[in-house]
Amino acid sequence: MKTLLNTLLVLTVALTSALGQIQVGKSVMITISGVPSEEKGRIDGPYRVADNGTINMPFIGSVSAAGLKPESLASALEARYRSAQIYRQPTFQVVADTEGSQLEEAVVVLGGQIGRPGPVKYQRGLTLWQAIQMAGGPTPFGTIQRIKVTREGKQRQYDLTEIQNMNIPLEPNDAIEVPQKRPWETR
Repeated sequence: MKTLLNTLLVLTVALTSALGQIQVGKSVMITISGVPSEEKGRIDGPYRVADNGTINMPFIGSVSAAGLKPESLASALEARYRSAQIYRQPTFQVVADTEGSQLEEAVVVLGGQIGRPGPVKYQRGLTLWQAIQMAGGPTPFGTIQRIKVTREGKQRQYDLTEIQNMNIPLEPNDAIEVPQKRPWETR
């Protein structure tokens, strides 16, 4: 009887700790504080955990998430953003989707010199140009000549003054940055 009780106790502890972990195919809701409000819009939102166990974060790319507890992922994000010297004192809050709730909505995240930085709902067939327009287009200080798209830790740059680049297809969790114009750029 004592062995049975011990076995049940071990199973209960193992199951309880596994339930709190972030899982592949699920989503996490991430919010940041300790940064200017316009920076919050670049980070805050839901992120889907890819099949390889990572999430795609603006500016730093892929971050391992599957198997971690939400507080461990928050600590990892804080450390990565600090070490990359993007934010000095960021504080992250991570909420894991444990029941397949509304966190599953796919998004792309836009930042930089964009009218409304932050997540934009992803729809199948969404193009780079459409996402930029959905986020209010570039500000007067933004350029469409050097748009950066980060996908699974890899960054590519596109000139949207070239028509063929307007139809670049996006994927869920892509991060798009509209950079500031250089003094000689007109667009």
